[in-house]
Amino acid sequence: MKIRYDVPQKKCVMRELKTFHFRTYGCQMNELDSEIMEGQLLSRGLNKVENEKEADLLIFNTCSIRDLAERKVMGKLGQLGRGKKRAIIGVTGCMAMAKKDSLFRKFPHLDFVVGTNNITDLNTVIDEVLYSEKQVFKTDDKYEENLDYLVAHRENKLKAHVSIIRGCDKFCTYCVVPYTRGQEVSRPYKDIVEECKQLVDKGYKEVTLLGQNVNSYGKDQPEWNCLFHDLLYHLDKIPGLSRVRFMTSHPIDITRELMYGIRDLKSSCNLVHFPIQAGSDRILKKMHRIYTKQQYLEKVAMLKEIIPNVSLGTDIIVGFPTETEEEFMETYNVFKDIRYSVAFLYTYSPRKGTPAMRWKDDIPEEVKEDRLQRLMSLYNDISKQERSEMLGETLEVLVDKISKDKNRLRGRTRCWKKVVFEGDPNLIGKEVPIKIHSMSHQTLIGDLVQKEALSLV
Repeated sequence: MKIRYDVPQKKCVMRELKTFHFRTYGCQMNELDSEIMEGQLLSRGLNKVENEKEADLLIFNTCSIRDLAERKVMGKLGQLGRGKKRAIIGVTGCMAMAKKDSLFRKFPHLDFVVGTNNITDLNTVIDEVLYSEKQVFKTDDKYEENLDYLVAHRENKLKAHVSIIRGCDKFCTYCVVPYTRGQEVSRPYKDIVEECKQLVDKGYKEVTLLGQNVNSYGKDQPEWNCLFHDLLYHLDKIPGLSRVRFMTSHPIDITRELMYGIRDLKSSCNLVHFPIQAGSDRILKKMHRIYTKQQYLEKVAMLKEIIPNVSLGTDIIVGFPTETEEEFMETYNVFKDIRYSVAFLYTYSPRKGTPAMRWKDDIPEEVKEDRLQRLMSLYNDISKQERSEMLGETLEVLVDKISKDKNRLRGRTRCWKKVVFEGDPNLIGKEVPIKIHSMSHQTLIGDLVQKEALSLV
């Protein structure tokens, strides 16, 4: 553990905080961490405000996975340093671990830095800032499963993120997660089940299980006799839990037992996020993805055989060091053959502290961007065709809100397609059958099917 009180000395604050404002960057795990920290601050008696200028406390929960997110945070912190300081300012999250105390040297107006493994210490750190004259820096390199997830303050009252495993042991050469979040630590399955039961009691219908690699769940605790597929079976027994999603899956760890669970359990959704990252064996090896393209394709074939209606999602990085045009086209062709339903596509950006930093970032930015746009165009074409094939189908939709045009409701299918339709707001929170008749961009448009008419559809 590191607890440090840095110079230069600052004027003692010694005042009461009344309001706070959070800004969250990065993945769903970061969003959940922010919800946990917000819950702590609300329990402290602070009020959350949407306008940062009204806040006594500003917290930036950060991400170091992508260069763009990091640059946004650095730019915002620099901007705050140029004005008259009136709020306590803190940085939490992955950047807090990656940059550590160098943040204080760059931003002397910063009050505290808290690592990803120390978010339960937030109130203690704030007290140290309020009642001392020094900056506070607190990080633990090793994570212990001691978070109070039940304190999380969730804005969405129907869908919740639930952490099941933190950290990662895979050490992909481009990724900072093993260094910012540590090695894999599974959360006790009884705690996960209890949290999901409490969420259902509060009216939640859907949970998304989170982890850098959910497929590794339970492997670090063999005495539990509960691997990831076992956890899904436990959750499926909870009355009222309509949908269970999960992300992210590392291809090397997916099992037949998990595939059968996705197929057979009524709560498990049929969208599997299954990142390939690249389609070239040489690049996959350079990334330390520990599988070949052929091994990946065999897992995909197994998924499609066991779960005929499965939808697949992926992450892909283009422009990795030394990637040739031919190797990019291998990625392009894999995408074209598999026809991913959901894709998160990025250009490579070097991250300090990762093994890939030792290689020259030798792909010109214009080449990276060209490859990204070609892949995006393919993705858009596949998505459009996939939605076109749904016209005339009746899909089960979990209604979650009133649509932007106020005259329609909005919801999601089990395979994550967005659907809008005309209906009574009383349907929010219910799963309803919608017959799709048209589409607009990424959205399917349909009509509510009365249940007594379903036999005719």
